[in-house]
Amino acid sequence: MGEETEENMAAWLLGVEKLRIQPFNLPSLGPHDVKVRLKAVGICGSDVHHFKEMRCGNFIVKKPMVIGHECAGIIEEVGSQVRSLVVGDRVALEPGISCHLCQFCKEGRYNLCRNMKFFGSPPTNGCLANLVVHPASLCFKLPENVSLEEGAMCEPLSVGVHACRRAKISPETKVLIIGAGPIGLVTMLAARAFGAPKIVIVDIDNHRLSFAREIGTDEIIRVSTDIKDIGEEVIKIQKAMGSPVDVSFDCVGFNKTMSTALNATRRGGKVCLVGMGRSEMTIPLTSSAAREVDVIGIFRYRNTWPLCIDLLGTGKIDVKPLITHRFGFSQEEVKEAFETSARGGNAIKVMFNL
Repeated sequence: MGEETEENMAAWLLGVEKLRIQPFNLPSLGPHDVKVRLKAVGICGSDVHHFKEMRCGNFIVKKPMVIGHECAGIIEEVGSQVRSLVVGDRVALEPGISCHLCQFCKEGRYNLCRNMKFFGSPPTNGCLANLVVHPASLCFKLPENVSLEEGAMCEPLSVGVHACRRAKISPETKVLIIGAGPIGLVTMLAARAFGAPKIVIVDIDNHRLSFAREIGTDEIIRVSTDIKDIGEEVIKIQKAMGSPVDVSFDCVGFNKTMSTALNATRRGGKVCLVGMGRSEMTIPLTSSAAREVDVIGIFRYRNTWPLCIDLLGTGKIDVKPLITHRFGFSQEEVKEAFETSARGGNAIKVMFNL
């Protein structure tokens, strides 16, 4: 009798708040692919949207889908043409496979590829599974001093790094960050690593603001959800900064947060919209244009994993404190983990250890 092969299991999203661990058949291993045994998988806000609503923005779950896209693991098998990785290597996975053929891909802006196949973004299956097959070129070897959990955190950290690149953060840039959730926090860590000398972060939640203070922001301000308070809050922000705000990152994406960012930013400054809380917003764009405040957007990231791994390996960024909750890979724990992440509260990053 031959050796029995282990059945690959994954967390399938079957309906609203309905996750079930079921078999997941992998595609055959291509010559440039690797098979990875996942060891650390994080829960992202978009995963929670899929879990609670079966959609995130314009991405709608129409059929059962394996969830998850923040991951790291150990190489278990390599394709015949793979030379960069060997069995046993610890790797962080970049979750999006672009087409390599369109104009965006050819220009290097592959994150804008319309044919992107992205883990856990419908209809593409994700990575909350025992094993996945993925292109070797999107698997980045981790140095010995970077853990697999930190490797999985390269995905959210990449959002902050890409935002800081787009906004050209430097040692001369005073930064405002609106929103102290996971993406606001990694954007803060990235801005600091890029040299930002002063960072003010605002949020409606005292616990998250205290956490932001603990991991290195300079000033914290609690704000309200009432759009009428913007004028008063902008004065507080500018006073806390002590000088004009050069760049504001809106890591929420609501009318009030974007209006606050536009009003708080100096003439000739930049506002970078990172959060996607609303598909449409009413904001004071005309007055901002008259002050030549540039509005830029980001979508995911591109070419960020090597820098993220370097920042983690050299200790310039420490993401470990952001991992507040850990769960195993059982039916009960998967459900509890998503409910924990959805509740928010003191949960920042919820991580699965497989």
